[in-house]
Amino acid sequence: MYTIEVEIQKIGEEEMEELDLKELFNIFWNKKVHIILIVLIFIVLGVIYTVGFTTPMYTSSTTLVLAGSSSDNGDTETTNSITTTDVTLNSKLVSTYSVLVKSKDVLNQVITNLGMDMSWEKLSKNVSVSAVDDTEVIEISVTTENAVDSAKIANETAKVFTEKVSEIYNINNVYVVDEAEVENAPSNINHQRDVIIFAFIGLVVAVIYVLIANMLDTTIKTAEDLEKEFKIPVLASIPVYENALQKRKGGKR
Repeated sequence: MYTIEVEIQKIGEEEMEELDLKELFNIFWNKKVHIILIVLIFIVLGVIYTVGFTTPMYTSSTTLVLAGSSSDNGDTETTNSITTTDVTLNSKLVSTYSVLVKSKDVLNQVITNLGMDMSWEKLSKNVSVSAVDDTEVIEISVTTENAVDSAKIANETAKVFTEKVSEIYNINNVYVVDEAEVENAPSNINHQRDVIIFAFIGLVVAVIYVLIANMLDTTIKTAEDLEKEFKIPVLASIPVYENALQKRKGGKR
């Protein structure tokens, strides 16, 4: 008897879970128009935001590599090949060079060379330096509202930085691998990504709206709602044919 009761209870729980899932699906299905409209509204808002309220910013990057060093002290002996000592030294200098690129001395020289009306503090916010992991490669990126200015500043920064390294360390071990080029596409605007993000936000808002609306809706729509509310079985239901009655009355007239 105990086994039979447990099995009946499990079957009842499975049926209740299935009914709950069906009911939840029906709730969302009945509100599908609202969900689609909310998602579309958020997509439109996302497009309006990115097109009308986001200022396009353009990023240009140049890469530098730390290679074998040659002395600038007038000695006739120069090193034309990379040694283990060079690699070890360069690995230690990568972090130092990354900080030196954005130093006040370097950026002020860039501003002077390009004739820019800008403080070095403001320029430093537009310049980012990153070192590629486990390499002696440094990437200098500049982001401004003008694509041409971004490329010019990046290349000039690399040039001034190389000269500054030679002046400070008395060695030439920094070489430009790729010069910065003018980028025509904004780096901070991606319409496809923005549409996906805003569509996802709209979907979340739509789901929350449907759940809250269903919780606040206390009207009885089906016989199952009566059984759940009053805990009594529904013996019969009387259908209402308003349209048919109205047609009959209209025909008699």
